[in-house]
Amino acid sequence: MAKNPKKTTKKINDQAWLGGLLKALIIFFSWLPLRLNQILGTGLGYLLYWIPNSNRRVAKINLAQVYPQLTEQQRQQLLKANLIETAKATTELGLVWCWDSPSLVGLVKQIKGQELLDKAVAEGKGIIFLAPHIGSWELIGTYMSMLYPCTFLYRPPNVPSIEKFMVDSRGRFGAKLAPTDARGVRLLMKALKNNEVTAILPDQDPGEAGGVYAPFYGRPARTMTLVSKLLQKTEAAPLFVVMQRLPKAQGYVLHILPADEKLASENPEEATQALNIGVEACIAVAPEQYLWSYKRYRKPPTGIQDIYKK
Repeated sequence: MAKNPKKTTKKINDQAWLGGLLKALIIFFSWLPLRLNQILGTGLGYLLYWIPNSNRRVAKINLAQVYPQLTEQQRQQLLKANLIETAKATTELGLVWCWDSPSLVGLVKQIKGQELLDKAVAEGKGIIFLAPHIGSWELIGTYMSMLYPCTFLYRPPNVPSIEKFMVDSRGRFGAKLAPTDARGVRLLMKALKNNEVTAILPDQDPGEAGGVYAPFYGRPARTMTLVSKLLQKTEAAPLFVVMQRLPKAQGYVLHILPADEKLASENPEEATQALNIGVEACIAVAPEQYLWSYKRYRKPPTGIQDIYKK
C-alpha cells in the first residue's frame, strides 16, 4: 500500500519543528555560564523527582535492584541526587556542543590515570575509550577530539532534523563521525588500525543480534560484543573513562581506568562479563551520576522476569 503523501509531509514538518526547538534550547543552554547551567539542571532534576515520570520510575527500579543493601530512605536520597545529575547532563549539552576549545579545556580540572593513556600512546596503538553513561559522558568525545585524531560511531537521533546539528557540533574539533551500521564499524576499524582514538558507550543495549547476556550487578543484561571484536582485529588499547562532574560548578575530573585483558577474549561470555565489571568500576566513581533511568535490563532472557513490567 502506498504511503499517504500528506501524512508523510506532516511528519517531516513536525520533525523539523521539533528539531528546531531542540536546537534552540541547546543554544540557549550554551549562553549560560556553567554555574547557571547547573542551577537550571538542578531545578529540572527536582521536577523529575517530584512529578511522576518514566525517568523516576525506571531509576527507582534500577536502584532497588543494584543497591538492595540500602535503606528506603537512602535509596530515595540517591534517587533525588541521580535525577538532578541526569538533568544536568541534558543542560550541559549546550556547552559541550557549542563552546570553544579554550573554554572547554579549562573545565577539566584534573586527569586521574594519565599514565595509562601515556603508555597506550607511547606504544603506538589505537585507543578505545569505553565511556559509560556517567557524569558528562558527552564531554569525553569532545575533549579527546581536541587532543587526538578521533573517529566516533553515533546512533542517529529519533528526531532526524537535529542530526546535522549534532554531527557538526560533535565534529567541530576535527572528529570524524560514522553512523552505527556496517559501514560505520568498518570506518572505526580502519581508524584504530591507523592508531587513532575512538569512544564507545559500553553500557548501551546492542539489540538481539549485537551481543549476549552477561551479569551486570548480578542480573543478566544484554551486553555488546563489538568491543571484543574490535580488540581482536585491531589490537587497540582499551581504557575505561569517566568525566566526573564536580559540585558547585567547579568543573570536571577525567578518570582513566584500566581494562581487563579478558575484554579481548574470543569467548563472548568472558569478554562481556569483563566489560560489565569495568562499567561497574566506573559507576563506583560517582554512583549518583550514572544514568539509572536507562532500561539496562530490558528484554531479559527467557525465564527471567522483566523488572520494568512489575
